[in-house]
Amino acid sequence: MAKKTQHKRDLPGFVIITGLSGSGMSSATDSLEDLGYFCVDNLPLTMLSTFGRLLVPADRRNPSIEKAALVINIRERQFLSEFPGELKKLAKKNLAPFVVFFEASDDVLQRRFSETRRPHPADQGKGLLSSIRGERKALAEIRKLADLIIDTSEHTVHTLRHLLVQKFSGFDDGVPIKVEVQSFGHKYGNPRTVDLMFDVRHLPNPYFQKELKHLTGEDAEIIKYLDKQPEVAETIQKFTDLLLYLLPRYQREGKSYVTIGIGCTGGRHRSVMVANSLRNTLKDAGFDATSSHRDIQK
Repeated sequence: MAKKTQHKRDLPGFVIITGLSGSGMSSATDSLEDLGYFCVDNLPLTMLSTFGRLLVPADRRNPSIEKAALVINIRERQFLSEFPGELKKLAKKNLAPFVVFFEASDDVLQRRFSETRRPHPADQGKGLLSSIRGERKALAEIRKLADLIIDTSEHTVHTLRHLLVQKFSGFDDGVPIKVEVQSFGHKYGNPRTVDLMFDVRHLPNPYFQKELKHLTGEDAEIIKYLDKQPEVAETIQKFTDLLLYLLPRYQREGKSYVTIGIGCTGGRHRSVMVANSLRNTLKDAGFDATSSHRDIQK
């Protein structure tokens, strides 16, 4: 099986998030934080240049903060008038923040504020729609400074996260996903934290072979015995085909961890061998895969 590789892209190390209130800036911040960005919400503009020093230390080789994302919006009183000038100050320090502007349609913003029951920060007593339109007009010049404009009108929290993971993870396929394949015995109860669960109690059981009963699925004799059973290879292949279909899609959606449960009766023989086999196959396919065996010593 061909080994899967991930191609890393260059990505902005300094991101400024701004835009219309209710357009998804908080959700974007959460997503970037999960991607390893140091995030600050509602940073005062007067602190922007000072914060920039943390990204450009004297020797430029060991920055205090490697990746940062700042949210600056209309709640900051000097934002509209001073933001362009602050960007110029950063440019003099050889800092070029990547400005992302979030927006959405009037009706979507109205619905979001109605659902959350939060007051609009630009409300001057003329109603919600007037506040939204006033903020849109006030931010028109800021919008022109953006490197990326994201309209979240048609996005859910999940689809917006997916978009941001694709753009800011640094990898073409999103964040590298960590996979744990955990064997267990059904007689001791199903694990609670697995995302996917497969049952292998239909496979021939080495427990009933007198010379194999005392061994585990990590012993060569057990592996050899199960490898001789056509059903075992067929089952592993079918599990593999499904996982190689699902895991890239989980990764694309920004899922960082997936735990796969493999259960047999006692958790010592079949499930252990199959879990280890799947781990090796997934590693060969380029995934960060490990295996663990909950009940192997029981």
